[in-house]
Amino acid sequence: MEAAMGLMRRMPPKHTETALSALLSLLPHHSSDLLSQVDQPLQVLCDVDSGKEFILCEYNRDADSYRSPWSNKYHPPLEDGPHPSAELRKLEIEANEVFAIYRDQYYEGGISSVYLWEDENDGFVACFLIKKDGSKNAHGRRGYLQEGAWDAIHVIEVGPEEEGKSRYCLTSTVMLSMTTNDVSSSSFNLSGSIRRQMNADLSVAEGHLCNMGRMIEEMEGKLRNSLDQVYFGKTKEMVCTLRPPAELVQMRLPES
Repeated sequence: MEAAMGLMRRMPPKHTETALSALLSLLPHHSSDLLSQVDQPLQVLCDVDSGKEFILCEYNRDADSYRSPWSNKYHPPLEDGPHPSAELRKLEIEANEVFAIYRDQYYEGGISSVYLWEDENDGFVACFLIKKDGSKNAHGRRGYLQEGAWDAIHVIEVGPEEEGKSRYCLTSTVMLSMTTNDVSSSSFNLSGSIRRQMNADLSVAEGHLCNMGRMIEEMEGKLRNSLDQVYFGKTKEMVCTLRPPAELVQMRLPES
């Protein structure tokens, strides 16, 4: 199991589904652990009742059906699928409306979904999802990428309220893949994933949604900085070492 997880951490997101399927065939006795611990690129389905798209994940799935955050119905229809309580459903609706605004401001489009459900510790769990397809023919508004995808998964465990405060545990995963196809630089592919955690004890005076929103905003800022330093920074360093710019080569040439 440890070797399998190590392999999945090094697998490009676009190949995650294929690799996970192969591992499930090889290690059927670890299927539940693999499915719960391995994050896969997010898929999208259209809610026929609302006409809006929503994101599919393990957190809104029951059997082979997925619950839409817009209509609160399962697609395909499922009679006995679990639903959040009336109070959580009200918060879920509000969270989807607010998170859609956040997504459009930070990502210039894309698709977002928020799901809430009760946990066994008298608290609840929230899952905030964003999928942005930056390809030229998809959600990309600038057209720089031939293919590109950003999948963000934020899962927050919210503990019961005690003395006006609650414990928040945020686990965030971002999967990034991008491909360029430029005449001058030829084709280039960069992909990877990163996961981080954050814990905080916060006052609930302003509401759970405000607290969760601030934590996600802070975490996404840290994740973007990490990706910029680790993926883009190291890649730029290696490219400049292997293929230094022409002006740098001229500076290095000895005088005749």
